[in-house]
Amino acid sequence: MTGNFSSATRPSAAQRSQLAIAPWLFLTPAIFVFAVYVLYPIGQSVWLSFFEWDGLGEKTWVGWENYIELFDSDAFYTSLVNNFLWMVLFMLAPPIGLLIALFLNQQVAGIRLIKALFFFPFVISQVVVGLVFAWFYDPSFGLLTQFVVALGFDPISILADEDLVTYGIIAAGLWPQVAYCMILYLTGLNNLDPEQLEAARLDGAKGWRMLWYVVVPQLKPATFIAVVVTVIGALRSFDLVATMTAGGPWGSSTVLAYLMYEESIFNYRMGYGAAVAVVLFLIMDIYIAWFLWRMLKGER
Repeated sequence: MTGNFSSATRPSAAQRSQLAIAPWLFLTPAIFVFAVYVLYPIGQSVWLSFFEWDGLGEKTWVGWENYIELFDSDAFYTSLVNNFLWMVLFMLAPPIGLLIALFLNQQVAGIRLIKALFFFPFVISQVVVGLVFAWFYDPSFGLLTQFVVALGFDPISILADEDLVTYGIIAAGLWPQVAYCMILYLTGLNNLDPEQLEAARLDGAKGWRMLWYVVVPQLKPATFIAVVVTVIGALRSFDLVATMTAGGPWGSSTVLAYLMYEESIFNYRMGYGAAVAVVLFLIMDIYIAWFLWRMLKGER
């Protein structure tokens, strides 16, 4: 009787086949969209990087010449160094966002208004952020100038200084990026396991020990997303550079994304711009793959 019942409830070969196919049927639309709008453009960019093309006429096969010229270009190395500075300094966003989230994760009067003020930079356009900071840095009437002059110093023209301009733009970019990381950590703090917190309190954990050994480990998913998105944002930085300096002065603030745009749109060199895009894509892939490997290794 037991054997008959087991054989009756065991799925048949046809049912097993349906169960195996069903997930792929649900995934097919997403896979199709991903292939058309992500994989195909990536492949087209890689293929285009081996041609000389002005965007209108016939394509001319040049092989590796675009890449050889790119790696001999001073503008490329300036952009690469600037992107490296963006990536390093943007890593300030997750810890600052965590500190602000810890401050805002309080049950006090008026905290919702304060949260809204901290959240505000995330919802406004990058172009607006660029314009606001361009006015803030203005050596004639900017707030920074007013503050510096009030302290008895001469005005500083940050966006016209080759040594300071990149740092000024990065500071503008950190404003909304910190807000984004803050939102991620606030979400993570609201989902902490109360039993672990209570057990830690009973064991005498408090202050920094509670934060480092109990709270931060539970925020690993939020930290992962914050770091990956921050790195991608640093490497693909374009809006602020285009809005605030257009790569100037004399190309000192240009980054790889803006170099790609400038070569493709202004200089009509689509193949060369595609080569810049491929290099930028590879840098992103290598870093994200390395970071994923470290995360998986740490979990194991």
